Amino acid sequence: MVFKKENDLRKIKEFLTLVENPKVELRHYKKPVLVWAVDEGTVFYSFWEEEMLTRFGLENVDGWDFQEDLLFCPDWIGDTEEEDLEDFDLDDEDIEELSHFLHRNMDDKD
Repeated sequence: MVFKKENDLRKIKEFLTLVENPKVELRHYKKPVLVWAVDEGTVFYSFWEEEMLTRFGLENVDGWDFQEDLLFCPDWIGDTEEEDLEDFDLDDEDIEELSHFLHRNMDDKD
């Protein structure tokens, strides 16, 4: 598994709010870092102190403390490689502009 990290406190709090894990208390960390990996719809995660993670390196992380279904995690946790076409908000005017652009470019090739 390839682990990723997030040290933005707002994102970490968002993650904890959604997964509702009562075992994690951020007040125990000076600079918390969320480290996670996704495998087959399950998020495997743990929290590290930033200094420790820097010392040992993200590439040396090979375990986790908790796991959660990806459905209960923020969108930014999932794979960023997959683009969701529903995220594009095109109205009729945008579609018309694209159509004119494509027709002009096709006419230029002739």
